[in-house]
Amino acid sequence: MTEPNPKKDLIRYLQDAREALVWKLEGLPEYDVRRPLTPTGTNLLGLVKHAAGVELGYFGDVFGRPFFRQDPPSWWYTRDTEPNADMWATADESREKIVALYHRAWEHADSTFAELALDTVGHVPWWPKERSGTTLHHLLVRVIADTHRHAGHADILRELIDGAVGWGKGASNLPSHEAAWWEAHRSRLEQAAREAGGR
Repeated sequence: MTEPNPKKDLIRYLQDAREALVWKLEGLPEYDVRRPLTPTGTNLLGLVKHAAGVELGYFGDVFGRPFFRQDPPSWWYTRDTEPNADMWATADESREKIVALYHRAWEHADSTFAELALDTVGHVPWWPKERSGTTLHHLLVRVIADTHRHAGHADILRELIDGAVGWGKGASNLPSHEAAWWEAHRSRLEQAAREAGGR
């Protein structure tokens, strides 16, 4: 058994979620990565854009290590922007630009992890002042939970778009059944729901 390394474990779980989120964009046309699929507008590219901003804020600004050393871009990485600006991409924000920014956010965050201990205290300026001080450990757990949650959103969105499912490349984490089996399974669940609902 190897010596426990909590920071390494946390970083691994964060990286798993990062890669799953980006992978959900692969093979889709521009319209499909951007189109809103819920009443609140949730979309695949917006989830990636949001995750980039979360990492830049929590693992950069909070520890006095801002990613944007000069003027931040006006499009969304400011506190003065319009509501939900980080959850969708405008027509002139390319997929490549957003994914590249997310990859650069990973690198910036990873350098924070390498340089700081888990008990390092940072200050979150957008939290209430009385609880703005928090540790890198706390924020890593928080961002892991947030990124995995959004990776789950992306799982559902991608399945709605083209039926593609799975945890990541080469790891579907689902039983390998034929499409007919899944259709029968879904019909069975629909029937059970109808019976329980008195329909």
